Amino acid sequence: MLSATLIDAAGTAPGWAFGAKILFAMLIGHALADYPLQGAFLARAKDRHSDSGALFGEQKAPRGLWIHALTAHSLVHAGVVWLITSSVLLALVELALHWLIDFAKCEGWTGFHIDQMLHVVCKIGYTLALVYAVV
Repeated sequence: MLSATLIDAAGTAPGWAFGAKILFAMLIGHALADYPLQGAFLARAKDRHSDSGALFGEQKAPRGLWIHALTAHSLVHAGVVWLITSSVLLALVELALHWLIDFAKCEGWTGFHIDQMLHVVCKIGYTLALVYAVV
């Protein structure tokens, strides 16, 4: 796991150098999970208001498709957080928060920039939890 390598490199007491490395790794992971790993299918199908039926050559998408797509996308993000931090707890928090933040964007309650800012704030929170040994 990446965090074990970063912890070894930073010494026994995680400090700000450790936090900066973890945050940088999580931001890279977020960029990978939100863009190339999401793909056109998940990006469209996770929005319950999209015309994702066209993805299947139909007028209407299968009922509840958006829930599966949004959850799958959020699981990819949770996996990235887990791989970087070695924390199942932070991965579960990421799963829930990413799901809710993206749901809010799909509902039109937030826009693209607020969505991305909220995701970065989450990563900063996870970093602080690790630096201050909360998790």
